[in-house]
Amino acid sequence: MLTQFDADPDRAAIVSGGVILTAGEIADATRRAAAAMGRQGITRGDVVCIFTEPNTAATLILRWAANLRGATAAHARGMSAVIPDDELRLESQRAVVADLGARMLAVDVSHEGRARDLLATGAERPVLAVLGAGNPDTVDLTAGPGDGAGPCADITDDDLAVITQTSGSSGLPKGVCWTFGVKNDMVASAPWLPPIAGASAAGRYGRTNVLITAPLTHSSGFAADDTLVSGGMVVLHNGFEAGAVLRAVAHHRVSRLMLGTPQVNALAEHPDRAGTDLSSLTELFYMGSPGAPLRLREAREIFGPVLIQGYGTSEAGDAITVLSPDDHKDLRTCATVGRPLSPGALSIRHPETGAALPVGEIGEVCAKPRWPSAGYWHEPELTAALVRDGWIRTGDLGHLDDGGYLHLSGRLSDMMKVKGVRIHPEAVERVLSQAPGVSQAAVCGVEDPDRVERIYAAVVPKPGAAVDPEELRRHVAEALSDSYVPSLIEILRELPVIGPGKPDRVQLRADARAALSRSGSRV
Repeated sequence: MLTQFDADPDRAAIVSGGVILTAGEIADATRRAAAAMGRQGITRGDVVCIFTEPNTAATLILRWAANLRGATAAHARGMSAVIPDDELRLESQRAVVADLGARMLAVDVSHEGRARDLLATGAERPVLAVLGAGNPDTVDLTAGPGDGAGPCADITDDDLAVITQTSGSSGLPKGVCWTFGVKNDMVASAPWLPPIAGASAAGRYGRTNVLITAPLTHSSGFAADDTLVSGGMVVLHNGFEAGAVLRAVAHHRVSRLMLGTPQVNALAEHPDRAGTDLSSLTELFYMGSPGAPLRLREAREIFGPVLIQGYGTSEAGDAITVLSPDDHKDLRTCATVGRPLSPGALSIRHPETGAALPVGEIGEVCAKPRWPSAGYWHEPELTAALVRDGWIRTGDLGHLDDGGYLHLSGRLSDMMKVKGVRIHPEAVERVLSQAPGVSQAAVCGVEDPDRVERIYAAVVPKPGAAVDPEELRRHVAEALSDSYVPSLIEILRELPVIGPGKPDRVQLRADARAALSRSGSRV
């Protein structure tokens, strides 16, 4: 990537915080940071934990600098792949840093205070380094020359390059690991997207200006690398605001827009949309959850043949299936998540035996991606369970039709996916059950009319106790994170159960759908 930057140092490469950074400025900042890390002894095999505003150039620069030293760049601020401001609680971040055995905390100026709080109780204190002028006891990663900051000579393909946090069953994060071999192949393969039926040739072969609103700590970081090494420009927004996105598309002549599914609807409905010049937009990628077919066709009528849906998982590393612009013409195909990018790399298999299932039969969606993760940090049992007979298990249930389209029908477990975070209901139930005045709690996911999954909670108070749903929401947010907060909370006299006190999740989901349809039930 640095070679590409050096070849055209004056080109506009990143727009971060409204400021345009050239390729030369980014390359210089990366080398300076890497050299400063080297002076602190950071080298191959060390872990550098990164805490930054998740959609700024600093996130990329610090990752590249750590990797240039041969170190593992570990993002530890949050675990949402969609919402940048969904930050882990302090104790969770402290546990992550301790588990990673970080040699350095590399932060932007705005996170120096947070980093000090993280280090307040640690027996072994990592070096605190700031991308800018911090307090006198910090290392300034912008100071000093970047001369001689070349790549680590003895790095291997199996060394870990990046660790990113995703949601675990306990409510605490787990680290998904990526090797240098996989990351190098990702960048060497740029631009990664093969020709897609109906996609604009200009979008595939011309200069690509990409606008990213999701955190660079997850798959959007790959999208940024792919764009930059291909000679394009990355426009970063720290979160999604429809009006600001529309203005940026017009101002920066954005050709590729990457959004979550609900954000496509918000963009289409915004009052400024009709008066905004969107003629530069050739690809509107959306991901995170399937879209409602009628809403997708409406969006196609508004934006034209530019919509592309991607389905995949953090562990698979890249898109498993794609719903092309041409596929958005038909309501039947809009009800699917598209066809595999590589047909031989997707299989529907029996959840228990692992046997391949025929077309039309529902089973677990399994994949053999080009760029798989290396498993979970310090979680050998979870890592072993992730892959069976060479196939990565997604945990999603679905079937293939005769046309090769993948239909999703649920999840193997009761796990939910909200705001890009995989959430186990047991984690939320445990926290709710410990709230003052609560006797029992049961949680499930329910899709709203736009096919956005929401968390539904049924709560039974203790005898004589009064329970406030808003207090329960605050309790969950403080114990876990905002992504775990139920959108719907109902106070019941008793829970629907099956067998010896086990929540009847079939009835619970029916109750959730009924609650969603009633006015005033959302809290």
